Amino acid sequence: QVQLVESGGGLVQAGGSLRLSCAASGRTFANYFMGWFRQAPGKEHEIVADISWGGGSTYYADSVKGRFTISKDNAKRTVYLQMNSLQPEDTAIYYCAAGLSPFQFRTRREDDYWGQGTQVTVSS
Repeated sequence: QVQLVESGGGLVQAGGSLRLSCAASGRTFANYFMGWFRQAPGKEHEIVADISWGGGSTYYADSVKGRFTISKDNAKRTVYLQMNSLQPEDTAIYYCAAGLSPFQFRTRREDDYWGQGTQVTVSS
């Protein structure tokens, strides 16, 4: 059974940092793209960043460029999202996803995998 388990969310003051982790299990993800998404109350689900598990190429939404870094540890089968200089507008539930093509070019597909999400709250 495929599982994506996020962790690392929490409450942080503006300007602070958090590192989210997504532990992947249940299948080989070598050909997959791993993405981080977020959804804030009353707002649409949006992509934050993604990374090619095999090649390591990355994508970032304009709103997080220069502040967030996506990375992976192949041995631990874990993808990370380092979030620095957090702002109240970064408050959202953050989700990890795995898919067979880059997330920034498409909408959800039935064969994508999703985690349950982790809450990030940034206080002003």
